[in-house]
Parts: sequence; C-alpha cells; structure tokens
Amino acid sequence: MSEDEVKKEVKDETHINIKVRDMDNAEVHFKVRPTTKFQKVFDAYCQRKALEPNMVRFLVDGERIRGDQTPEDLDLDDGDVIDAMMEQVGGAN
Repeated sequence: MSEDEVKKEVKDETHINIKVRDMDNAEVHFKVRPTTKFQKVFDAYCQRKALEPNMVRFLVDGERIRGDQTPEDLDLDDGDVIDAMMEQVGGAN
C-alpha cells in the first residue's frame, strides 16, 4: 500500500457521511466525526430547513436520538440514515 493510500484510508476513518431524511424523503447529507455530538447535526439540519429545533424528533431504527449521543455511541456507519419527524401536537379528547 502506498503512502497516499494509507493517508486516504486514515482520512476516510475520521469522518462518516450520514443522511437526515424527512417525512417527504428529502435528504440532507452531513459529514461528521464519529465523536461529534448529534446536537450539532440537529441544529444544522433545523437551520437549513428553517425549522424550530423543539418541533423535530430524530430517530434511528425507530429509536429517538438524544443530542448528547454520537454516531459512535449508536454504532452508525458511513451512509446510515436518520429520520427527522415533526412532533405532533394535540389530539382528540
């Protein structure tokens, strides 16, 4: 393996690409470190989509993600998808 190939391999391991998909199947891509707190991703997603952060819930495999968790905590791999769901308020009495 050449030196350039080794550098590329190390570089690839330092970031992963994750997708945040909304209910309309529109995706926003993020390149993050495995140790990046999801709150940073959530804030960037909400800013890009002009959404209030407290109105969106983020899920992976149906489980809610907390802002203090990281991709490493959830064993996310390159290309994994996070679902962004609008919080539903109200209901029938």
